[in-house]
Amino acid sequence: MIYTGIDMIEIDRIEKVLNEYNERFLNKIFTKNEQIYCNKRPKQLASRFAAKEAVMKLLGTGVRGIPWKSIEVTRKRGAPPEIMIHGKAIIRAKKMGITRIALSLSHSKKYAIASAVGEAKDSYWQPSD
Repeated sequence: MIYTGIDMIEIDRIEKVLNEYNERFLNKIFTKNEQIYCNKRPKQLASRFAAKEAVMKLLGTGVRGIPWKSIEVTRKRGAPPEIMIHGKAIIRAKKMGITRIALSLSHSKKYAIASAVGEAKDSYWQPSD
């Protein structure tokens, strides 16, 4: 079974929130490692914000079911970005049988987009009759 989630956000929207709420916004949404990597750069923050929403959609919860920092975008030098999940996100993923989440990030001048694909060993979704 495959689960997917996608999200797109305007970079200037993230920049506006960052300028207005700064540390409060950063600390609510992003882990310390994400904050260090992004270094307050709006494009990087926006792509990670989109990634978190894409994973929330993949997990079927939307923004109300999983805390923001339970989904973390990591990146090792010379490697593509990856998703690490924590807390409630792990519990939800295990319930769905998800064993792996692949991530793709991109941005243009105005928009950031993220696509997440979850691979599950068992089928969680049951079609209706």
